[in-house]
Amino acid sequence: MLGRLNHVAIAVPDIAAAAAVYRDTLGAEVSDAVPQPDHGVTTVFIILPNTKIELLEPLGENSPIAKFLERSPDGGIHHICYEVDDIIAARDKLTRDGARVLGGGEPKIGAHGKPVLFLHPKDFCGTLVELEQA
Repeated sequence: MLGRLNHVAIAVPDIAAAAAVYRDTLGAEVSDAVPQPDHGVTTVFIILPNTKIELLEPLGENSPIAKFLERSPDGGIHHICYEVDDIIAARDKLTRDGARVLGGGEPKIGAHGKPVLFLHPKDFCGTLVELEQA
């Protein structure tokens, strides 16, 4: 069911400073910051040869990243994202097998303009997993 690793997401308190570390210190290609109001975050993507790093900064009062940063003020790994060929078939199989899909189970459009779902971390070794339609 799983395809390639699409990205590893890192929550950060200051997205401009974090982007500068990747761009200026590590020499990585860094995207512009893009507000994602439906998800309560601003994103920056670090482009790597084999995957991406997604930097997440809180956007708005109800941002899930703000809650994460309350517990980990310096930031840290928030989730990993895998591609799937058919997000609805993946969701249906996972729920039949007992996995919990967050947010009511209906895909939302993610930062890449494709449908995404999040899976409960307690079902996946303590890791929040995002699935993205390939």
